[in-house]
Amino acid sequence: MSNPLLQAFFVGRALAEVANERLEVVLTDALSEIGKFDAEAREQLRQFTEEVIERANRAATAAQAGQTTTGSSQAGADGVDLQATIDELRAEIALLRNELQRYRSSSV
Repeated sequence: MSNPLLQAFFVGRALAEVANERLEVVLTDALSEIGKFDAEAREQLRQFTEEVIERANRAATAAQAGQTTTGSSQAGADGVDLQATIDELRAEIALLRNELQRYRSSSV
């Protein structure tokens, strides 16, 4: 290649090709990391939700077992507290459902 203009053209073309390939690799790696992060976040949210539901079920079972063993003499006194606790748990569940829906809609 004796013509410097022709040589500059081919060098520029090769530079563009190599830069494009490297950019493609970097972009692919970045998207892969984002995908992994999203999958891990969803898994952690699923585990968190399962743990919350499991604890709520255990607490409900314990409350049910405690209510049936204490008889009807304490049911009137603890009934208000138990109902307040149930209402608070329902409110927390509703809040968690809203947060979960908002997370799902923002990740789509």
